[in-house]
Amino acid sequence: MSRLEDELRQRVLSQIDLSQTIEDEQIKTYVRREIRSLGRNVPIGIEERKALERRVFNSLRKLDILQELLENDDITEIMINGPKDIFVEEKGQIRKLDKTFSTGERLHDVIQQIAAQNNEIVNETHPILDTKVDGTRVCIVMNPVSLEHPIVSIRKFPKEPITIEKLISYGSISPEIAEFLKKAVVSRYNIFISGGTSSGKTTFLNALTEYVPADQRVITIEDSAELQIMGIPNLVRLESRNATLEGKLEVTIRDLVKTSLRLRPDRIIVGECRGGEALEMLQAMGTGHPGSISTGHANSAKDMVSRLETMVLMAGGVELPLDAIRKQISSGIDLIIQLARLKDRSRRLLEICEVVGMEDGEVKLNSLYRLDQENGMIWKKTGQLIHTEKMDIQGFSDY
Repeated sequence: MSRLEDELRQRVLSQIDLSQTIEDEQIKTYVRREIRSLGRNVPIGIEERKALERRVFNSLRKLDILQELLENDDITEIMINGPKDIFVEEKGQIRKLDKTFSTGERLHDVIQQIAAQNNEIVNETHPILDTKVDGTRVCIVMNPVSLEHPIVSIRKFPKEPITIEKLISYGSISPEIAEFLKKAVVSRYNIFISGGTSSGKTTFLNALTEYVPADQRVITIEDSAELQIMGIPNLVRLESRNATLEGKLEVTIRDLVKTSLRLRPDRIIVGECRGGEALEMLQAMGTGHPGSISTGHANSAKDMVSRLETMVLMAGGVELPLDAIRKQISSGIDLIIQLARLKDRSRRLLEICEVVGMEDGEVKLNSLYRLDQENGMIWKKTGQLIHTEKMDIQGFSDY
């Protein structure tokens, strides 16, 4: 915030009775009056006046300089490393902003405002908070965990859902792969989407759902509601809940997966498997809910299998031998889609693998498509689908 903006903000604050409820329009009236008063001595153009009014109002009623960043659709990530170091990812490129918070106290006020919007608390006693603001995912880390300054990371999602058609236009997948995935989703193959951080797993999952028939009942389960599923009238959206300060009332992803089984779903979609809920997800996929989809963090399809083994072992109160877990994976999942964010910052599908079954005690994978990064970034068909039973039923046996 500039010295001029800070001065205008203080002038307006001096006129506000904080004991009274004041409407936004009244605040804007105060701001305009002060800017007009200032304009008698300092020449200010019309556009500059409007921008100044918006910035001062945002600092008083919204989230200060964060508000403008949240409203910019080209910005996908906001990273605040203290009041003076603000970085954004815009169109795939990370850059440092020349804008800053006026003081550390002002940043602290904005953080408390974000927490208060969701009836949550973040302070020295509870220094880490995962929450939301304006439908975006927010992670806040405060002292004493963050040694120098409060840290805020905001992951934004597009207001309009990314479609398969857009993914093709971005070069993320090919038309042939899109057609194959359409047939796989319609034929109710169980799909697991794998990839690293910011590889586009949630976006890809959301795009795949456009192929889900509209007459099916779909239940989505997420940590923080991000999916924008369209065209499915019988849609149930569930979101986990963090524990209270007393450690009570927590509702986990695993709880929701168990509950969803009693809600008569045709398909279950879990935004991301991170722990013991993987066991319930695999059981749902293998026992009457074909066509279910989820995502997870891994650097390859093979690594995703290992991660799933680890996550199932995290399911408290359950002691399964590794061989039994691998059988659950091989019988529950049909396809693993591997995504990645490449060096040029583009997000692309790297590989599609079919989960064939067990061989020598290991989960066997059959590569179907792979991105050739050395010869023009083109996708090559690397194998034939072995288990075509579901596609045969739908008349898609050409794969």
